[in-house]
Amino acid sequence: MRRLLLPCVALFLFAFTFNAAAQKAGLTSDDQEWVRQTMAGMTMDEKIGQMICPALSAVFTNVESETFQEIQRNIVEFHVGGYHAFAGEPAALALLLNRMQELARVPLMITGDLEGGPGLVYAGATRLPRAMALGATGNEELAHQAGKITAVEGRALGIAIDFYPVVDVNNNPANPIINIRSFGEDPALVSRMAAAYIRGVQENGEIATAKHFPGHGDTSTDSHLGMPVMDFSRERLNQIELPPFQTSIAAGVGAIMVGHIGLPQLETETGIPATLSRTMVTGVLRSDLHFGGMVFTDAMDMQGVAAHFTPEQAAVRAVKAGIDVILLPVSVERTFNGLKRAVASGNISSARIDESVQRILEAKARLGLNTKRTIDVSELDSILGSAEHKRSAQTMIEQAITLVRDEKSAVPLKLGDNQRVLIVTIMDSASGWRDGTPGQAFRQEFVKKHRNTISVQVDERTSRDALEILKKLADACDVVVANSFIRIAAYKGSVALNEGQLDLLEYLAKLPKPAVFSVFGSPYLLHFVPDLPSYLLTYEYYPEAERAAARAMLGIIPVGGKLPVSLPGLYPIGAGLSR
Repeated sequence: MRRLLLPCVALFLFAFTFNAAAQKAGLTSDDQEWVRQTMAGMTMDEKIGQMICPALSAVFTNVESETFQEIQRNIVEFHVGGYHAFAGEPAALALLLNRMQELARVPLMITGDLEGGPGLVYAGATRLPRAMALGATGNEELAHQAGKITAVEGRALGIAIDFYPVVDVNNNPANPIINIRSFGEDPALVSRMAAAYIRGVQENGEIATAKHFPGHGDTSTDSHLGMPVMDFSRERLNQIELPPFQTSIAAGVGAIMVGHIGLPQLETETGIPATLSRTMVTGVLRSDLHFGGMVFTDAMDMQGVAAHFTPEQAAVRAVKAGIDVILLPVSVERTFNGLKRAVASGNISSARIDESVQRILEAKARLGLNTKRTIDVSELDSILGSAEHKRSAQTMIEQAITLVRDEKSAVPLKLGDNQRVLIVTIMDSASGWRDGTPGQAFRQEFVKKHRNTISVQVDERTSRDALEILKKLADACDVVVANSFIRIAAYKGSVALNEGQLDLLEYLAKLPKPAVFSVFGSPYLLHFVPDLPSYLLTYEYYPEAERAAARAMLGIIPVGGKLPVSLPGLYPIGAGLSR
């Protein structure tokens, strides 16, 4: 341990020096004067409001609607400092945000979950592969491009804060909520790719956010549904979970999001998640890692917090812990009033409020919101989803395709015109897919080259009788392609297929004919069906990922991705065949 101490100390000192400079970078004397004057002219109510960030949906909203009236009240009466933008339509979002900015005395800071690029949540913008696919490429330049595209399109939409990258180290195959959102299982790979992504974002006008501190990778509970617990020592965190955060801080990341994660070996008070823990936020993140940027809570309406604390209790505890921004509170009014009473009673000092507001205002100035807060709607159709951005996105997902196993040398498929191909699309759930019904884009791409193809769909509702008929259909065909879609989503709670679906895969795996098995989403299916003769991964489930997989199977594009996670007992990190 002593041999590790000096490098760690050096890293902490470097991170402190670099990050302190990064937080002040971009602030002109005029910016600093704006921050000073704004602070001086704010009431305590206005300062408290700056620390609250509710959410809206990016849909057309009439100014006389109840929805807009609530937004207006939050801005005018409770002085909220920002808003989080959920999914929707770009032009509607831009119109709404411009109207909101007109209402705000201090410019609003808009945040967004841009994990799969803006196109994951905003129609028409560029869809990018998430972190695990980028990790499979091992290419930092692609991670940097992903950050750049996200920032350019995000700022065009009015989004100033990108809640990405996920720097959690996903070393738990049962993790139902991080999984493909992580760059992988190796802290060094996660650190390297995260730093490149952060540079891409922040060189292009957005602030990146490393999440979910102190790490959400080695958990099997979705914090939307309950509070995950990591019963680990500080030494373990230093080895696995914290290095990517240290690297992100050294890279100048402007924000960090704290997760609703219990750490009983570090936090002495029972049932307190990191979000509300002074030990973790002020102690580890601020003091030990020397982070000087903005600290966000994860969404406070998630059950990891909301099931255990009232909005008032959660807000007061978070601010006392060292949090700057309360994200998605259950109630804006109750959160605001709870913090106001805490300041009036002396439970929270005015100096503590000023500390956070100073950071928030400096971030707004760094983003240029003090000089230009509105969006040029006329530019949206020339920036979002540009041909250049889409070409880059295609390169990313194609280079991510990983062929882990190919025992019968089935990839690429060698198909005669008369051979009958059966495509089986297996979905863990029939609902909840953002990009349309899974498998359609794959089939359309596949039949361009081989028309003698039929396809069937299996989901969690498919009966046993239907599965038996499908087995007979597979017997009658010459080649089988089985594509499994396993979604990673909030409130879903698992990453598995059901018993009937697994039985079908086992049957298809034993057929004495060419067969290719692929997975769109969680890469861990091989744990449940270890006898699959081939195993191709995309780590994603959207149309371009499907098309890339079809092209790879047919030999149209090369395959060269490498596993960014291990498949315990089967394949190590870095495994992957080239074709």
